[in-house]
Amino acid sequence: MPTVGCLVNGEWLYSGLERPVLHKHTGETLALAHDATPEMVRDAVGAARAASESERLTPQWRFEILRRVSEQIAANRDTLAREVARESGFTVKDCLGDTDRAVQTMLTSAEEAKRIAGDIVPIQGAPGFDHRLAFTIREPVGVVCAITPFNSPLNTVAHKVGPALAAGNAVVVKPSPFTPIAAATLCRMLLDAGLPAGLLHLLLGPGDPVGRMLVDDQRVDFFTFTGSTATGKQISSRLGMRRATMECGNVSGTIVCADADVEHAARQCCRAAFRKAGQVCTSVQRIYVHASVAEEFVSRLGKAASELVVGDPEDDATDVGPMISEAAAQRAQEWVEAAVAAGARVALGGRRDGAVITPTILTDVPADARVVCEEIFAPVVSIIPFTETEDALRAVNDTPYGLQAGIFTRDLNTAFRAARALRVGGVVINSTSSTRADLMPYGGVKDSGYGTEGPRYAIREMTEERLVLVEPAVSS
Repeated sequence: MPTVGCLVNGEWLYSGLERPVLHKHTGETLALAHDATPEMVRDAVGAARAASESERLTPQWRFEILRRVSEQIAANRDTLAREVARESGFTVKDCLGDTDRAVQTMLTSAEEAKRIAGDIVPIQGAPGFDHRLAFTIREPVGVVCAITPFNSPLNTVAHKVGPALAAGNAVVVKPSPFTPIAAATLCRMLLDAGLPAGLLHLLLGPGDPVGRMLVDDQRVDFFTFTGSTATGKQISSRLGMRRATMECGNVSGTIVCADADVEHAARQCCRAAFRKAGQVCTSVQRIYVHASVAEEFVSRLGKAASELVVGDPEDDATDVGPMISEAAAQRAQEWVEAAVAAGARVALGGRRDGAVITPTILTDVPADARVVCEEIFAPVVSIIPFTETEDALRAVNDTPYGLQAGIFTRDLNTAFRAARALRVGGVVINSTSSTRADLMPYGGVKDSGYGTEGPRYAIREMTEERLVLVEPAVSS
């Protein structure tokens, strides 16, 4: 049986605390992951702290290491995609896309390593400072802890590790217990590319105790977390004055206006609602459709969704695979059933077979149903008609969350109004809330978190700005 260990100071360690990594479709055991012991956690953080102070890689060296890893990912694209498909349950189609994105994430991180710079401060404009010079520099924060989720086992790890190393930090990674294999593979690639051992550590295990120990270790300077809002709040409450980036939950909304290209909008929303079985923070969960085109939109969305192939994620033809576990699928089914009991209508789907839920479209959903008020993280979307654009904008905002939102319209005034009115981290015009390029700034507001991802922006988060003020020496 293959094993996945913890990486501590260049050594792969096996604690004997075994946890099976399951194939999310067949249920077979893919590998045995060894959870970190308290001693491993302490040793990893200690080694990271020491390396952050002694291993000061030049920007060119950081660039070369990250570029090599980008090339390794590209060279092993198909193998990696199938590896991720087995441990995550996402389709090969989705995993090929994520692998290609990881190539770009690491390459962009490499490029940004050479562009870290401060600013000239116009200090001469202050009275009495006309003979002085001032500028800022950016220095690494030290030790970065990256806590990653199951729903992007390779690219999300790359989004945290790449910028952290590009900025000159040491990194400790704790991936989801559901999907540790891809994270271990990326760590091996980084060591093979020449990264000094002390700058990268991998700790496996659950949030309690492994994650909790990392959060409570004061030697960790910065946390980059992707996961649920509840867990993000728990972490934030324990950090004190230490800094973090929190990318948390959302109940993503997309608006389809009367002047939209309905066919285009329906196909875009179909992809965004059901890819990865709806288990993406920005998956379209609520679609507000103008009443004049609502019937047509539901028909076109239903047609597109009915064409999706559901089942084995390793089958190249499959579009929607299983959810991360049968328990997660059962919870989502219960939410759908509760909405139907309260008056919602199932326009398509609504069936479950183990961990697989067929793409589900709901209409006539009560405003207080959990399927529209809370993050369902499943292939379930609700269609809600509107007549006034302001009402749709208000409805999208009317949740505790604010990650991204989308709007389909041909009217520039409406588009600009949405850009200003929607209180989210990103407004996507003529595409869905789930549209993302890996080099763009990405992050939320309200309960969706704080801080910004995307290599350039994450590097700024993971460095400290320092002012340098120079006064010429007085000549003797």
